[in-house]
Amino acid sequence: MLQVAGGGLIAGTGAVGAWQWLAPGAEKDDSSGRFTASPARAAVSESYVHIMAHADDSLYFMNPELEQAIRSGAPAVTVCMTGGESDGRNALSRSPGYAQLPEKRPEFVRARINGLREATAHMATGDWLSPWTVEKTSLVPGFEVELQTLKAAPQVQLIFMELVEARVMRAPRKDSLRGLWLGATPTLTTLVPAASPVERTFQYSRQQVVDSLTAVLERFQPTVVRTLDPNPTHLPKQPQYAGTPSVLEGIARHDHQDHTASAHFAQAALAQYWGRKHARPTAVDSYVGYEVALLPNSLDKATTAHKIEILDIYGWADGRDCGDPAGCGDRKVGNRSKDTRWSDNLRHRATGTQRWVQPLPDGRLAAFAILDGRAQCWVETRAGSGVWSKPVPAGGSLLEGQLQALRHADGSVQLFSVRTVLPAPGTAHRREVVTASQTGRLPGGAPSFGSWESLGSPEEDPERSMEVGYPVAVTGQDGTVHVFVKNWAGGVSWRSRSGGGDWTEWEELGTEPDRPVRIEDGLDVALDGKGRVHVVAADAKTVHHWMSAGPGTVPEPAAATRLPAATGPLTLVALPGGGMRLAMRRPTTSQVVIADRQAEGGWRVTSQGESIGGYGRVALAQAGNTTVLAARDDKGRMRLSAGAGRPGPWQEEGVPHRGTAGIAQDAKGRPVVVVLGMDGRLSSARGRGTGRSAFTDWIAHDGSALSELQDS
Repeated sequence: MLQVAGGGLIAGTGAVGAWQWLAPGAEKDDSSGRFTASPARAAVSESYVHIMAHADDSLYFMNPELEQAIRSGAPAVTVCMTGGESDGRNALSRSPGYAQLPEKRPEFVRARINGLREATAHMATGDWLSPWTVEKTSLVPGFEVELQTLKAAPQVQLIFMELVEARVMRAPRKDSLRGLWLGATPTLTTLVPAASPVERTFQYSRQQVVDSLTAVLERFQPTVVRTLDPNPTHLPKQPQYAGTPSVLEGIARHDHQDHTASAHFAQAALAQYWGRKHARPTAVDSYVGYEVALLPNSLDKATTAHKIEILDIYGWADGRDCGDPAGCGDRKVGNRSKDTRWSDNLRHRATGTQRWVQPLPDGRLAAFAILDGRAQCWVETRAGSGVWSKPVPAGGSLLEGQLQALRHADGSVQLFSVRTVLPAPGTAHRREVVTASQTGRLPGGAPSFGSWESLGSPEEDPERSMEVGYPVAVTGQDGTVHVFVKNWAGGVSWRSRSGGGDWTEWEELGTEPDRPVRIEDGLDVALDGKGRVHVVAADAKTVHHWMSAGPGTVPEPAAATRLPAATGPLTLVALPGGGMRLAMRRPTTSQVVIADRQAEGGWRVTSQGESIGGYGRVALAQAGNTTVLAARDDKGRMRLSAGAGRPGPWQEEGVPHRGTAGIAQDAKGRPVVVVLGMDGRLSSARGRGTGRSAFTDWIAHDGSALSELQDS
């Protein structure tokens, strides 16, 4: 056992058992020097596992959600798969004398570890030198990893596997995570950091890496797993690398190859973990990496500044001494984070949808979400009660993101999602759109569903299919179902089915020659009062709009919207009389913006909400003349607004959540907002007017805080 005080490693005894996290809110017992659980915090029911490739990945691409998890008091574990050793020179490549610096990879790895530890300690305690315990432990027999536990908050842990990194962003290299994943090498070695309790190298096979990550999941039973992006967008111009072995050939993308491979290993570990018995269901979020540098800023200035403050600690920007001669941070990052476009963004690969809550014919609401890679369904125990049943399975496997639930005219529900097919002998690694239709009702009244049907992909090539986006669907006046997705080229593809017939082939929506389209994911679709189908999607500069001429016709490019840039996901609803309303966020400010289109006219911005920070898709509903909004704020809470014809003030109370809120109307026509918590439980709030008290308090699905709702 080693004990860490600041950055120096010294021999120690009597440390906390680091391979077991303690209850949140642990307090020190002065008589024993150990930590004991605080009863007031022992009820925290969520836990987090973050899986990444390099020591700074979570700080750049998962924050501010990483810090919110660490500060929640819940167990928060970060697994760093590679050492990130680069060339071993802890300096900017353009700094004077760089080429003459010695290559000290073990020392540079230790400096990066120190930087992550200091940034994590600062997020958890406010003290970058808050001490850690350090030890070696085994995830799988015969292999050792370095494990660090924050003494002041022992539910916060870091695990370092120390596999060698690719050392280049995209050029094929067999000795890398990607090479191991693709089978270009049978094993991948580790690199021993300076002063590590792990004293030798290890050779991991592909399966042993998967088993190691599975062991972390089994130990910590996370309710939320966070990974890097398994599906980054391709480079417009593909680089050529001479002499590349065929097994390493492939599409070059807007991300580091270690990022993508780490996400694929995480997916394989999750599939293996879900196939075994475990105590708690798991939700998964994946984060866009280097690609965010090409996209509008999704974080407001205050959130970005705080994120940079944490990155500067990691980057050893102030040069303070942490007590370790190997270094106190990553000088390749240094103080450059303020100039790096990765710092002002957080983007989930799955953009979410608000259409996952639907009314059943008996007036109760049903909610649908993905846990353990499978669809789950909750129903209200009684119409308008706000009390939800336990979830019941609705099938599927390796589903991703949020389910879209489409309600048909007969009251039945159809679900849409995306699933990843992991590679296996004779099976290509690919993504496909899938759907399941309601076949009946279970004894408790929840809908039952038939088998999940693959709708394939608009991309026949498996590697190109990995970039296909998340589906949105709508039912026309004649009952025809239309489903739309972002395709590999950045356009919109669609297919349809009428009645019980066959699906049409995938086709691409047209574009105007003078208005090329390369959209971000996060499109939306809705039917207006005249039966016309509207599709909207954003690129880095504006919003694009397609509209059908009438019921039963294909959406065609509409006139240029002339709307400003949005930070990605859009939400579209119909207005009375054939108009449409759109909710989006402005870059840099994160303000929620409302844009309207009259029945036969153009688009214009009509209002915006009060600033609350946040990012991601905004849920929007129009209940008569009342405009209802649900959006994330800068603390990660879901906030609500209801106003007469425009956004009202935001209600002060908020609730932590993941994904996008769902909005539906109950049997009395009142708007109901539903969120999925970090612990896999639902919470809901019901509308009762407009203004700052427009909604009831948030009610957890276990029935707590019911009195106010029952009184209303």
